[in-house]
Amino acid sequence: MPGYEQQGISQTSTEEHQVYLALGSNLGDRQANLSAALQRLRESIELQRVSSLYETEPVGYQDQPLFYNIACSGTTALSAQELLDRAKTIEQEMGRQPNFRNGPRPIDIDILLFDHLITTQERLNIPHPRMRERAFVLAPLVEIAPEIIDPVTGLTIQALAQRLSFEGVTKL
Repeated sequence: MPGYEQQGISQTSTEEHQVYLALGSNLGDRQANLSAALQRLRESIELQRVSSLYETEPVGYQDQPLFYNIACSGTTALSAQELLDRAKTIEQEMGRQPNFRNGPRPIDIDILLFDHLITTQERLNIPHPRMRERAFVLAPLVEIAPEIIDPVTGLTIQALAQRLSFEGVTKL
């Protein structure tokens, strides 16, 4: 609205966005790391569902500890970029160091879905570009949101999961 900028008032959206996140950890106390990350996410997200815990084999770089993975859903007033920034801040606060792709980490937080948004930017890709091929992502996600539609393929999470092998993915 005109005049807000001159008065120093910024408009903020009160719209709530439905989000789905994947979290993983393979350094330190993996379960405690996931719990701590969820607690920090609660500052920005009204969590609705959290999956069971899954232990999974690493993908890409194999010479590292097994991962614990979960998925969660919730609502947030943050924009997709703000949510990404919040996730990266949590990762850094919890000791994640910049290393090579698919390397070990105390915590990894990925935005899988954000409303029905499809975006490809330098730092922000939604839906997550590799979620459809990763059993360690789809196993926990299908548990909490089997009927959610992937906006890129038009398929449900359940249908995407049925295309994958879940070898190396163990529900704990």
